[in-house]
Amino acid sequence: MKIIKQKSTGKIVYREDPHSDKTITNAVIDTKIELSDLEVVEENWSESDWETNTVSYSDRRKAEYPPATDYLDGVVKGDQAQIDKYIADCLAVKQRHPK
Repeated sequence: MKIIKQKSTGKIVYREDPHSDKTITNAVIDTKIELSDLEVVEENWSESDWETNTVSYSDRRKAEYPPATDYLDGVVKGDQAQIDKYIADCLAVKQRHPK
């Protein structure tokens, strides 16, 4: 899975979604952050990493959440189905990984 991090802050600004047709190029454009301040990183977490807690619980949850840009895109377009899907996807993550 690929992610895009902002170099200056270390924050993840995009996480590749296997269920989305959004390309990594479109994601970079959507961030509206200078290209020089972004880096694409490949996450290579195996199932054993998850099971042996090599990956923190917080990172496990974060890895599964859909990108917030999906929600915002739905709001801007007035697409209630897209907004509802985003919310349902977030709730599913919360159910799989409760606090």
